[in-house]
Amino acid sequence: MDNLIILAVLISCGYFFGRHAEKKHYRSIVERENALISLPITSSRHVMILREIDSSRLVLGGVVISVDYFKRILAGLRNIFGGNVRSYETLLDRARREAVLRLRESCLDADEIINLRIETSSISKGGDSKIGCVEVLAYATAIYYKK
Repeated sequence: MDNLIILAVLISCGYFFGRHAEKKHYRSIVERENALISLPITSSRHVMILREIDSSRLVLGGVVISVDYFKRILAGLRNIFGGNVRSYETLLDRARREAVLRLRESCLDADEIINLRIETSSISKGGDSKIGCVEVLAYATAIYYKK
C-alpha cells in the first residue's frame, strides 16, 4: 500500500511540476513572439519587399525538448485506447515555436526572413525505442536590404 501512495505522489508531483514548467515556457514564448512580431518571416522562396538586396545568409534555430514521464505515461495509455496524443502535441508545438524564435533571435538585424523550413526528429531513450526527446530545427534565409 505504501508503494502505491509513493507512486501516486510521484505521478502527482510530475504532473503539477510539468504543467507549471510548460505554462512558464508558453508565457516566455508568447512574450518573445510579441517582441519579434515586426520581423517578417515566410515559407515562400521569394522576397516580400521589392528592394535591392545587400546580402543574405542562412540562419538556424534548434531546440531539444525532453519528454517528461507523466506525458510518456499518458501517451502509453493513449496508444492502448487510440486517439490524439495531446500530451505530445503540446510538446511539439512548444518545440516548433521555440526553434523559430531562436532562428529569429539569431538575426535581429535582418529586414526579412524567407524560405522557412522546419525539421523534426525524435531521440530515442535506451534500446526499447521510447521517445526521450524531440528535436526541432528551423532554418531559413535572412535577407538584408541596402539602406
